[in-house]
Amino acid sequence: MDDIGLQEGTHVSLDFQSHLAELEAKGLLVRIDREINKDTELHPLVRCQFLGGIPEDERRAFLFTNVVDSAGRRYDIPVVVGAFAASPRIYAMGMGRAIADIGTDWLHAIRDPITPVTVTDAPCQEVVIMGDDLRRPGGGLAALPVPISTPGFDAAPYLTATLCVTADPDSGVRNIGTYRAALKSTDRLGVRMSSRIGGAGGYLHWCKYRERKERMPCAIVIGAAPVIMYTGPEKLAIDQDELSVAGALAGSAIRTTKAVTVDLEVPADAEIVIEGLIDTDLLEPEGPFGESNGYVALEDFNMSMEVTAITHRRKPVFASMISQVSPSESSVIKKLAMEPLFLNHLRDHLSLKSVRRVVMHEPLSNLRPIIFVQFSNDTPKSEIWRGLQGTAARLADCGKLVIAVSEDIEPDHTDAVMWSLAYRCNPIEDVHIEPYRSTGHSPKSGPAHTDSTMLIDATLKYPMAPLALPGREYMERAQVLWRELGLPALSPRSPWHGYSLGDWNDIWENFARNAVAGDWPKNGDNTWARRRGGLTPETPARTVETSDGDAK
Repeated sequence: MDDIGLQEGTHVSLDFQSHLAELEAKGLLVRIDREINKDTELHPLVRCQFLGGIPEDERRAFLFTNVVDSAGRRYDIPVVVGAFAASPRIYAMGMGRAIADIGTDWLHAIRDPITPVTVTDAPCQEVVIMGDDLRRPGGGLAALPVPISTPGFDAAPYLTATLCVTADPDSGVRNIGTYRAALKSTDRLGVRMSSRIGGAGGYLHWCKYRERKERMPCAIVIGAAPVIMYTGPEKLAIDQDELSVAGALAGSAIRTTKAVTVDLEVPADAEIVIEGLIDTDLLEPEGPFGESNGYVALEDFNMSMEVTAITHRRKPVFASMISQVSPSESSVIKKLAMEPLFLNHLRDHLSLKSVRRVVMHEPLSNLRPIIFVQFSNDTPKSEIWRGLQGTAARLADCGKLVIAVSEDIEPDHTDAVMWSLAYRCNPIEDVHIEPYRSTGHSPKSGPAHTDSTMLIDATLKYPMAPLALPGREYMERAQVLWRELGLPALSPRSPWHGYSLGDWNDIWENFARNAVAGDWPKNGDNTWARRRGGLTPETPARTVETSDGDAK
């Protein structure tokens, strides 16, 4: 357990409801007992915390205990949204470690997985629903309180916080992915597994079953332990078992059990499992559905899944996830693991030791298209470009726009990146555009075509004048005064004080010291003695004085 970074006193919950209890004890879960309509109110209410200017660390999970639908039906099963990753703090609670340790521990878990253990005492199968009970009016899928994610645009309630379990029919290797599934009838789902380059492992399994002219077994897990849930959205190797990686994250083997009607192993301690067979011959239209790229996905022909069983705990909790426009629960889940994986790729696989950070831009753009890479100062130009190209090439659907910045620019502060682009990038020299990129996870409105990649070097190319803010000691003193005056809490972001960027000399440093000491007349005496004639205003002093051989 020590090998994957678990610290003394930390705890990884392998039971979803225990995780909810821990969130509530820490003040990270809001319990809503008033009546809430799952079709029109539930997701919009939780969405408010992502759109309403609430600081990231103050976002919460929401547990709804009095759920109804637009037809007036009341559900016995509560619904929770945001319990996996409404904020990095909630994600870290699910992982059982500090936020700072998450990236390293992911790498250790991928390197040293722990094989699951099969059990027969499975809480997820305390209740089993099959046969006619799946097809009766209001039964089967209709008995689950599945919310509508984007009221006004979505065509159906959708399963969103899913773990879709499939297996390679040739090798038996399991894949677990997070794919959306639309309710079509009481015993049928419309399942979307990405078929683009770099897309879903489940889709690759589907292709093999199609060649065999067989239906594909699938089990959709709802409400697994967070460390299991977090593996679904990540881009692990296609032949790596996500449950084994989850075991390494947990520090012990994940308990699995054989599904009731399909030949698959599922997490034994999950809340709900929906088993079925996916048609590999006929597809049916699926959508519209609000997508995480910020646009509504229109109708596509996607997979039809016949539900053969629904199993669940005696008193389950239904888990749903906020996706659509980022930031969202979906983007937090991906960001906290994918950024360290990209950093590891650049530093260890490509040996780019000068790379400091990799940040995937989250607001609106959904992480994948825009990536910022921070380099240490004085990194050779060739290494910056190798880093830009390596970032864009790592995954087919990530890195459409990759921007390199220097170490004084915080890559997660977009305004600072824009400042760097404005003054440290000469587009004709520092921008490269490469054709023939996959369109990736992009909206499908408009003509179909290949995309392209833009790589931008916005790093320092030469010494520049200092950042025009008061020096650090003065800003630190100002913050002390601010607090003493009882003014509103500050959250300064870099750059919040001035600093040298290399173009600064002893004369100017001495001028600045004289100024703050009240000795500014000394500076006037200095400049009076250096007067020159025959010059145009705004002629740099050092240019003239250096050419005369008497630079000060």
